[in-house]
Amino acid sequence: MPRRSTRRFKKLRDEFFAEGKRLDADTSTRAESVCWICEQRIDYDAAPGTTDDSHELDHMIPVSVDDRLQEDPTNFRHSHRLCNLRRSNRAPVGAAGERVAAWW
Repeated sequence: MPRRSTRRFKKLRDEFFAEGKRLDADTSTRAESVCWICEQRIDYDAAPGTTDDSHELDHMIPVSVDDRLQEDPTNFRHSHRLCNLRRSNRAPVGAAGERVAAWW
């Protein structure tokens, strides 16, 4: 099945952006809102998908690999627009599982 832009997906995408913006605003949860590819902070003040540093919903398992996961929130990841474009449908470099705390 080809990728579809449904009302439900648009709603989920908007909710995911709002969640990232909320997480970023609180220093205790900010780490949960960074780009999952480069681990740098995302510009949540910019409208999603408008600049290289702005937020874009990325699918951990690309829709081109498994289109059933397009609207599955467990497959959503926060990313920069540019990081998502560069990654395309490849696995991100260095994504080998859970991250270890910086003090470790």
